[in-house]
Amino acid sequence: MAPLLSAGDLRIDVGGTPAIDGLSLATSGERVLVLGAARALFEAAAGLRPTRRGELRVEGMAPLAAVRARAAAGAPLDPPLPPRWSVAQYVTWSARLAGHGRRDAARQAGDALDALQLGSSAVTRLRLAPLAMRRATVIAAAMATAAPALLLDDPLTALPDDAARSFARVLVRALDAPPRRRVVVFAARIPLESPLSLAADEALVIDGSHVSAHGPPAEVAAQDKTVALRVEGDVAAFARAVEAEGGRATPAEGGPSPMGPTFVRVELGPLGARELLRIAEQARAVVRELRPIAGVFA
Repeated sequence: MAPLLSAGDLRIDVGGTPAIDGLSLATSGERVLVLGAARALFEAAAGLRPTRRGELRVEGMAPLAAVRARAAAGAPLDPPLPPRWSVAQYVTWSARLAGHGRRDAARQAGDALDALQLGSSAVTRLRLAPLAMRRATVIAAAMATAAPALLLDDPLTALPDDAARSFARVLVRALDAPPRRRVVVFAARIPLESPLSLAADEALVIDGSHVSAHGPPAEVAAQDKTVALRVEGDVAAFARAVEAEGGRATPAEGGPSPMGPTFVRVELGPLGARELLRIAEQARAVVRELRPIAGVFA
């Protein structure tokens, strides 16, 4: 089976400027979290934004081909919704526009609405729907296409904690219902205790254009002594100095990023963040950014 999501030397521009440049990855799981990536990665994977260079595949196909073949469907974050339409109208038309006949579209829309507990809200006008209901409607619309793979854009962001947990539980149950779908959730960050995290079998942490961590969510979250840095100057001397003081530094392959400083992953060991800054100064390097990898599960 093809990876649910894969990329090779990928570049995606936003407004003529690289948002991602040189990203390579391949998933192996059925329920995948992609954390920390620029939103442009979701948009490109969902066929909403062109790629500038490299390869991007969803279910082994180019994103637009996957969408047109009904192999994948995307649920963007808070897209404009027709205010006078009902929840049921929006979901049903998603199925119709995916190429299903009237009867099949109505059935698939009904199944998606029931799965996401929207049946009692089916006649609610979208202009009156609260945020969580609108999010659920957009996901139901993707499910109603009958695509076996779904791409979800940060569905829990900006929801109050209680509402986010409740929505996540409903969403996980809906995704587990037959036919069980493969899912990629793109998010800036997500709590480890969220039902979406607990249901995931794989997590990728993207730092700019590099994968800084990859593995089961609990293992990635346990890397609280690993940080991602962007370093300018003598990066090789910085890496050697970190190793000499008990840490482990792994600069990105290929040298400096075309987007600026070199990405370096550091397993701190006995070191602290302040000591990294001291080591950088002594090695004639400058740390431009420092982020804990486990922070995406905050």
